[in-house]
Amino acid sequence: MSSAGHKPHRKPRYTVHGGFRMPMGFPPEGFESALTYVPEPGDVFVSTYPKCGTTWMQYIVYLIVHRGEPLPDGATLVDAFPHLEEIGAEAARALPRPRLLKTHLPLPMAPFGRDARYVFVARNPFDCAVSFYYHTQGFVKHYDFAEGTFDDFFECFIAGEVDFGDYFEHLVSWYARRGEPNVLVVTYEDMRADPGRALDGVARFRGPEHAEAVADLGLRSRILEHSSFAAMSRAQGRWSSARPAGSAPFVRKGVVGDWRAHFSSEQARRLAERFRAATGGAGAYALWPDIVAAALEH
Repeated sequence: MSSAGHKPHRKPRYTVHGGFRMPMGFPPEGFESALTYVPEPGDVFVSTYPKCGTTWMQYIVYLIVHRGEPLPDGATLVDAFPHLEEIGAEAARALPRPRLLKTHLPLPMAPFGRDARYVFVARNPFDCAVSFYYHTQGFVKHYDFAEGTFDDFFECFIAGEVDFGDYFEHLVSWYARRGEPNVLVVTYEDMRADPGRALDGVARFRGPEHAEAVADLGLRSRILEHSSFAAMSRAQGRWSSARPAGSAPFVRKGVVGDWRAHFSSEQARRLAERFRAATGGAGAYALWPDIVAAALEH
């Protein structure tokens, strides 16, 4: 929190390394090292833009690999499924196999190997912006933005001046690889609409043995229960470091459409137009036609 008489920062603060924004305190050496990592057969990446369902998908993958057994008491997802750009290549190579890695890098920067597997989760830009705002506001040490408003953050988001770069460049880069055998594209909205179907898709993508295992109703039920919003919201400490009292929890709402309560009509129109311009009105633009239409009518 800003002290009395101190004007709040109107933009979040970042560590800027090589022109790339990261949370303050993020080690540049880990980031540089991550860019050199050479993926190996069996590596599984959950690749997302921030606040697009990253942690949720990580835990689904973790539960599939561990046959529905939740994280042990006292363990965190960061230990079992770390962020490549934070730990660096050497630490990633030391992980037990199958290596489970998270990355927020756009595809041109991400270590990409034909024998590794990548689960890319996309979320509509409207809800992403809202979730990213609460994330940024709640991590004071990383962003110094506790008193920032959504209007402040919106201008940063639409300009691509947030950590891990421009939302649209990231989305377009990964979406272009859809259909490749080692890339699975999933939307957050589809995960919310039918978690069981999303689980089946990820299990099939991981391999026949995982698809067969998930067909067991007991295992399927355990995975869906442990990865549900209700269960994950009860265990905030497993997914994130502590946040200040009064700030939104890390696992916050888990809904589609929360953007309506935050966007002005002008903001909704501007973001819809930015989305269309960035995609040429094709490709990823067609992922959320109802949401784009609602934004233009907001």
